[in-house]
Amino acid sequence: MKILISADLEGVSGIVHPSETNPGGYDYERSRALMTAEVNAAVAGVLEAVPGAEVLVADAHGPFRNLLPEELDRRARLVRGKPRPLGMLAGLDDDTDAVLFVGYHARSGAGPAVLAHTISDAVLDVRLDGRPVGEIGLNAALAGFHGAPVVLISGDDVACAELLELVPGAATVAVKQALGQAAAIALHPDEARERLHRIAAKAIRRHDQVPLLIMPGPLKVEVDLYGPYTVDVATLIPGVSRAPGGRTVTFTAEDVAQAYRLVQLLTQLAQIKPN
Repeated sequence: MKILISADLEGVSGIVHPSETNPGGYDYERSRALMTAEVNAAVAGVLEAVPGAEVLVADAHGPFRNLLPEELDRRARLVRGKPRPLGMLAGLDDDTDAVLFVGYHARSGAGPAVLAHTISDAVLDVRLDGRPVGEIGLNAALAGFHGAPVVLISGDDVACAELLELVPGAATVAVKQALGQAAAIALHPDEARERLHRIAAKAIRRHDQVPLLIMPGPLKVEVDLYGPYTVDVATLIPGVSRAPGGRTVTFTAEDVAQAYRLVQLLTQLAQIKPN
């Protein structure tokens, strides 16, 4: 089997504040260690279920350089750095048998949910054929496009519910209960890791019972952007147009993979400031 673990940071147990997730911020180094330990728990669970599995771990938070390589389970391979074609799911291909989301968070607009957002603060919302999706929905749809079910998610209770709405039958590990954007009731890190290990093993054993999230194309994609200047720049992309309202751009994607790439590009364009 080939398994991909996509690891974000906001959904790790004990983490509640933006400064804990940004390089140079208060307790960021501790957060990196907590993130790495939770990923290791998931790796251990996968390999308990299938000792010979090929396990790839995609560092999928911010700069994609958060996991501590020397502390990562040596049986896994690490996908690190950016930019890269499949973003948070780098390493995914048509041979991937299952995907696990570790440390994930709810989409922008969800709440109360810990550190809820969609890709970056520059994106207010993403809709595929009118359905709002965050990183959970976008990544689950891309995994489904490649024939891989998302069999597990860990994060706060809102993130877990978000995946279950899209992929009934996926396993969930709620490592904290959201009280707000920057507050939660969290499990002790050891307890969170024990649950991840145990439930990851169960999820892999029943991976063939979890449905794929399929969003057939063509897809109408709408992206609400925070900055009007980003909208101006985005309309320079062939096929992307401004929708009524001033903050929304829209385009038609032939499939989920194309939609995913263009949403990534729009997020990168949001970093461009007026001269």
